[in-house]
Amino acid sequence: MKPIGFWTAVSLVVGNMIGSGVFLLPASLAKYGGVGLLGWLISAAGAVLLALVFARLSRLDPAAGGPYAFTRRGFGDLAGFLVAWGYWISCWCTNAALAVAFIGYLDPFLPSLVRNPATAALMAIASVWLLTGVNMRGVRQAGRVQLVTTLLKILPLVAIGLGGLFVFQASHFAIRPAEGSSLARDLFATTTLTLWAFLGLECATIPAGSVSNPDRTIPRATVIATLLAAAIYILSTVGVMAIIEPSTLGRTSAPYAEAARALWGERAAAVVALGAAISCFGALNGWILVVGQLPLAVAGDGLFPRVFGRLSSQGTPDRGMLIAGALTTALIGLNYTRGLVELFTFIILLATLSTLIPYVFCSLAEFMIPRPNLRHEPSSEPSSEPSSPVGRSHSSGSRRSRGTLMVAALAFVYSLGAIAGAGAETIYWGFLLLLSGLPVYVLVARQRARDERHGAWGPRLNHRDERSGA
Repeated sequence: MKPIGFWTAVSLVVGNMIGSGVFLLPASLAKYGGVGLLGWLISAAGAVLLALVFARLSRLDPAAGGPYAFTRRGFGDLAGFLVAWGYWISCWCTNAALAVAFIGYLDPFLPSLVRNPATAALMAIASVWLLTGVNMRGVRQAGRVQLVTTLLKILPLVAIGLGGLFVFQASHFAIRPAEGSSLARDLFATTTLTLWAFLGLECATIPAGSVSNPDRTIPRATVIATLLAAAIYILSTVGVMAIIEPSTLGRTSAPYAEAARALWGERAAAVVALGAAISCFGALNGWILVVGQLPLAVAGDGLFPRVFGRLSSQGTPDRGMLIAGALTTALIGLNYTRGLVELFTFIILLATLSTLIPYVFCSLAEFMIPRPNLRHEPSSEPSSEPSSPVGRSHSSGSRRSRGTLMVAALAFVYSLGAIAGAGAETIYWGFLLLLSGLPVYVLVARQRARDERHGAWGPRLNHRDERSGA
């Protein structure tokens, strides 16, 4: 029996999307007025397009690894490795940011500890290892934590959204270009700001090997979770903007807490602050699950070092989680070293870019992955050979609908625009970050070639047998 069901998969996607950023976005959008809501709508539409792409791909090939697996199936080993490499780095960098944000939101309750850099760093590191321990016990335990924290985190967002509707002020939503800008430029800026909130919509496709009935559960969970998150985002943003005047909203560092204070008093503000902390904690739990499952799938295809493909007695990729935990710990330590804060922030920005690149590849993978038909059943395992994707798109046994191809094309355009919004400097360094993984690819490929010559490597590693020495 598979440990992850439909609602746990939904909570994984929603929980990973709704992290720390959404609690600050209304303040960033305040100066744009109603244009901010238009940006949300465009981002939500783009996210739904991507969700439909991932839903479609998970039906064609419900293999573990998600974006990596789809990219490798459509474009070959090298493209698959580069996507996996960048995405893996983005995962443990994101974990560092979420751990720091989680501790930061505990300031109203533990001010003396949180405001001391050394103790705050230790608390952030402790939260990483606590949840790493939970995930090492098994995906079922991690899924239960994710389900509970997701329910707790959305309650304050929905409450503020509904409360704001009762004090709605239309003047707070006036569409006016920001100073020295234009409507088109503001629309692009707000779309770029809000699209970050949807990163993580692909998370249900990554632990496919641990999902019950993946070819049905993953597509439904991905689409429903994306729609649910979009509704929560828009409702809660409308609520905050309705409660707080734009000029005041733009200056606050805790917009949801301020809105709760205006509606219900100080205790409500503390509850919302706690909700923000739970949001970060839940997102951290979900991303720790992903940071172990993704390299597990890649190592199983012989494209990551073998250590990532070894399983514990609980059936979890414990060594991969320990490596990621160590890297996250080091990054948190660097964040609390004088003079390296800006470097840390820049690394997180690069990590965000690395999650957008798989969207580009997966959008076009729809055109490349062969579609099964009655006369040609699809292989249950991806090809183990470092194959070239040339000509594979023509092997499809049946035609794709125009609607499917249109969705994929629009998702590609949206993803490309999202990358452009990251800025030239970030794209430059992000490209170097991806290329830095090529030596790892060369070493692993050479090792795989040696193993193949000695008959020691198959289409996928048998993780449990390898661990036990069989």
